[in-house]
Amino acid sequence: MKTIAHYLLLCAIAVVCVFPFWWTLVTALSTEGNIFAYPPTFWPKAPSLANFAEVFNTLPMWAFFRNSVFIAACTVFWKLLLCSAAAYPLARMQFKGRKLIFGLILATLVLPSEVNFLVNFITVTKLSLVDTYAGVILPNVVNAVAILLLKQAFEEIPQDLIDAARVDGASEWIIFSRIMLPLIAPWLATVGILTAVEAWNEYIWPSIVMSKPDEFPLSVGVLYLRGTFGSSTRVIAAGTVLTILPTLAAFLFTQRFFMRGMDGAVK
Repeated sequence: MKTIAHYLLLCAIAVVCVFPFWWTLVTALSTEGNIFAYPPTFWPKAPSLANFAEVFNTLPMWAFFRNSVFIAACTVFWKLLLCSAAAYPLARMQFKGRKLIFGLILATLVLPSEVNFLVNFITVTKLSLVDTYAGVILPNVVNAVAILLLKQAFEEIPQDLIDAARVDGASEWIIFSRIMLPLIAPWLATVGILTAVEAWNEYIWPSIVMSKPDEFPLSVGVLYLRGTFGSSTRVIAAGTVLTILPTLAAFLFTQRFFMRGMDGAVK
């Protein structure tokens, strides 16, 4: 009975989590009926892909998609590189002020991300990076959560392995790049997946920095539907589904690495 109760609770949570996406998908596929009817409709009426076709006919979706892929890929690459390079000395090297530096990094977690917008925008403007992909990517390549996760991953590696590498004459860079990074691959995958989803869904910062429509990521460009089809909720829902599907598919294909990395982080 205890197991059955657990599964019932999990099923209830799953329904609550899945319902918004399912309702959006039903709305995008429907061509008839009142989408705001109560109780809501759980199956599309007169299903069709016409709403999706309308989205592609109205917006340069492939250009938006390409921009989002580029921004997400660059953000993931630089975040993994820089955050792992910051986490390794915090985890495995002894130097004066190490705990203070780590404490200051953790202190940034109490600040909402919106607090940084003004400072980041001034910095990006001074560097002449407005209306560039670098201006969108650079403020997001380092954060405290990624450093914390990777620091915990490095700390789980046995010290004897590092000592043996040093005895064999390996430099710190060799230990970091050829020994430590391969051993924390699941954690790197976890940080990479979280970063990719975050970069893909980012809306506020790209909309501040970018002003050229042909360079917008998908999360920003798809909101043009709100003005073009202000009264067509079905077309807006179709654009929303197209924005969600890539991240959903990516997570489904990489959830094995994600779960392994999360297990290690919990340990």
